[in-house]
Formats: sequence, C-alpha cells, structure tokens
Amino acid sequence: MTCKAFSETLPDLYEASIAELQNGLIKRQFSSVQLVKAYLSRIEEVNLKGPALHAVIETNPKALTQAEALDDERKEKGSRGPLHGIPLLLKDNIATLHEEGMNTTAGSYALLGSVVPRDAFVAARLRAAGAIFIGKTNLSEWAGARELVTYGFSGRGGQTLCPYYPNAHPASSSSGSGVAMAIGLAAGILCRNNIVGIKPTIGLVIPISYHQDTVGPMCRSVADAALLLNFIAGPDPRDEATLHQPGIIPDYTRAIDKNALKGARLGVPRAFIRDMKIIEETFNSSLDVFRALGAEIIDPADFPDAEALQGSKAEIQPEKLVLGVDFKAGISKYISELVEVPTGIKTLADVIEFNKNHADLELPSPFYTDQSRLIESEAMQVDDAYFAALAENFDLGRTRGIDATLAQRDPQELQVPLGFQPDDVEVLPATPSPLHTQAPGLPFGIAFMGTAYSEFKLISYAYAFEQATHVRLQRRAYDDAIPRTQLIDVMFQ
Repeated sequence: MTCKAFSETLPDLYEASIAELQNGLIKRQFSSVQLVKAYLSRIEEVNLKGPALHAVIETNPKALTQAEALDDERKEKGSRGPLHGIPLLLKDNIATLHEEGMNTTAGSYALLGSVVPRDAFVAARLRAAGAIFIGKTNLSEWAGARELVTYGFSGRGGQTLCPYYPNAHPASSSSGSGVAMAIGLAAGILCRNNIVGIKPTIGLVIPISYHQDTVGPMCRSVADAALLLNFIAGPDPRDEATLHQPGIIPDYTRAIDKNALKGARLGVPRAFIRDMKIIEETFNSSLDVFRALGAEIIDPADFPDAEALQGSKAEIQPEKLVLGVDFKAGISKYISELVEVPTGIKTLADVIEFNKNHADLELPSPFYTDQSRLIESEAMQVDDAYFAALAENFDLGRTRGIDATLAQRDPQELQVPLGFQPDDVEVLPATPSPLHTQAPGLPFGIAFMGTAYSEFKLISYAYAFEQATHVRLQRRAYDDAIPRTQLIDVMFQ
C-alpha cells in the first residue's frame, strides 16, 4: 500500500469522531502518542500563527508522556474503554492536577501560578477513563463575568476569533472551546461555532454559578457529546448541587436513535427567535424536516412569561443579581481552597484591584478596558433581595417557564434553528472593533430544550435531526483557519 493510500484509511482530524479514533487505536493503525503529536501540531499551526485564533491558552507539557504510558497500558492490560488514549481539551476554569504542569486561571493573570488541590470532579472522571488532557482552552475571562463588551477575550489568552470568517465574533464564554472543536484541535472538549454542545441540568455536573451554570461537553457530533456526558455525569460529594439527581443516571449513548422524532411533540418558542431573516427562514425550513421525521409541531408554543424572561424593567434583573452574588461568593470559596496563590488575591475585590494594577495585561486599550461586571458583582450581597431573586428565577424559568409550557401545550421539548449566514450578508461592523458580529458563513445553532433531567430525550431528538441534515458538513472554516496536519504527517517522523 502506498503512503497516499494508507493516509486515506486514517481518520480526518478535522471531523474525526471519538469512535473512529478509538477504532484506529484498537486496530493499531496509530498510537495515542501519534494522535497527541498530530493534535499539538494542529494547535501550533493556527493558534498563535497564521490566523492566530487564540483558541488554546496553553498545552500540557506531559501529554506525550501520558500518551506513551496509556499506549503501554493498552498493550499490557487492554483498554480502559472508549476514552482510553483519546486527546481532549478542557476550558481554563476546570482544575487539573498542578503537577501536570498546566495552570487553571479562568483566563486571568490574577490566578497564574496558583496551585489547585486536585483535579476537578469532571476532570478526574475523564482521566480515570483514560483521556489525555492536551491543553486548556481560552474563554471570556472569568467565563464572561468580567465585562459586557467583548466575548472571547481573556488577559492570558487574548482575543479568540471565529474560524468561519477572519476577525469574526467567536460567541459565548466558551469561545476557545468552540473554535478548537470546530476545526479539530482535539477529539472533544468540556465547557459554539458549528458544533454540538450539551448544557446539562444544574446538579448533573459541577456548576460554575451554583444556581445557573454547569459544565457540559462540546463535540462535533451528538454521539461524541453523549459519550462524554456519560463519563462526567454523577454525584460529586463536594458539590451539593450534584447530589439531587433522580434515580440512576442513564447510559446517554443509548439515546442515539435516528427514529427518535417519530411521534415526538415539539413546540416552537416564537418569542425567542432572533429577528434576522436568514435565521427565521432556516428555522421555518427546519420544521419541515422535523415533520418529515415524524414529529408533530406545535407552533407557537411560547412560554407564558416570555416577555418577563426577555427582560425585566427592574434596575437589576433577578437573573443578573443571582449570577453576581453567586460569582462573588464562588470566587472567594474557590480561592480559599487553593494550596497557593502567588499573586496574593483572596476575594473578588482583590481581583478588581489586581486588574487595575496590571492594566497592561488585564485591561489593554482600546477594546478591553471594561471590568464593570466584576465591579457590579462586588457591590452585591446575600440579602433579602437575593433570596427574592432566587425565587423569582425559579418561578420564571421553571414554574411559569418551560415546565408551564410543556404542561399547557404538551410538547415534549422546544427547538430553534441551525445554519449559516449567507455569502451576500453585509459585514458588520465594516471595520472590526474589535470583531465582526455579522459576516458571511458565521454559523448559528439549533437548541433542544426540555424540563430538568430530560437530557436522554433531548439527545435522541438532536441526533435524529443531525443525521437527517448533516448541516455542520455543509460549510468548513475559511481556508487559512483549517490546520493541515494529519496523522500521516507525524507517523513516520
């Protein structure tokens, strides 16, 4: 077999699934060492060089050593399972063993060099399954809790860029994770850029904001996301929110069913659809796909409190108040449990002061001088207003929100569209300041929403839609943003 013919039998790392990679490892087509080398080379190509996407903050200096040990273990003892020797990336607010050589900083220089006491619960579970953490991804600093202006920027990681158009907005606090996954810089990621993401029920995995946020997988396919969720779901004794899960956690990979939409009832939350022609048109077209797959569409199926959810007239909205108070308390608690903090910070107030004193690193002008969210959060406290906001959030989000919609309309889940901005769309702003927020080819996603602990059903619906449409494959990143390194390039070095 020629080298070219052999290379065609290997997975394409731009799109390779975890199952494909594991199959190649089982058949000994390649090793975990070679897989790690290939992914690290792909990161080097586009992260700080070329398009400079700034998706990855740092790589793991021990990744190759760990890969070699897992290759040896596979030969001597067999495989641990579907994640054995599989390279993953983690968002930079998920703690990993300090002795491994990577930092955990949420993108902030204020935590650089800090020593965590242990792996985060989700990291420990993935590591035990044989996964290799090859690096930490960039994010909106403090997961978007710092400022209102720019997503995807952190002091340590710089400005993440979308790989579908030069200097385009990367979207969301998990911007680096989304970009890295979209162009194949790892097999999977925890933490959207034309990929699949699962945001589980609060309490299914460790939350960032105790009441509002949680960790979930980001992958190129529903099947991969379901597989990672299998390994990170479960009760963490150190996290009370994870201790309230009902019954036995299902095997989410068994939700993979192309026929799952047959007989399903899906509601359309019209009030939440973005007022943009291409999005609405693509959304309406997607309804025909769902019908063809056997689903009944209830349109509209708006939340009874949609207007209240979209924006309160209160000076401080309940959701914002809860997030601010939770963040302030959570930062102090997290720092108090660190073994060492070289910068000496202990509280959110210390972080704000650190940023002022290191403005060249943390608040570079002209675009990144804002830390208004941190300042607002520091002014908040646990008081009667906070507890009232908690109750109102629960009432709006569940009792009068999605639970009420499901009860009244009897749709099992709710969905929104997936597609790309067209080639003739106007680029806005014309001069990025610092990013284009609208441009040709920028992806937008589809979301399936359900009541608490309905992940299994949501995964099955999402998989059926994904397999019927394969929208992700309809457009690739722009040429310079696509890494060229493949397995064949490292196998004979």
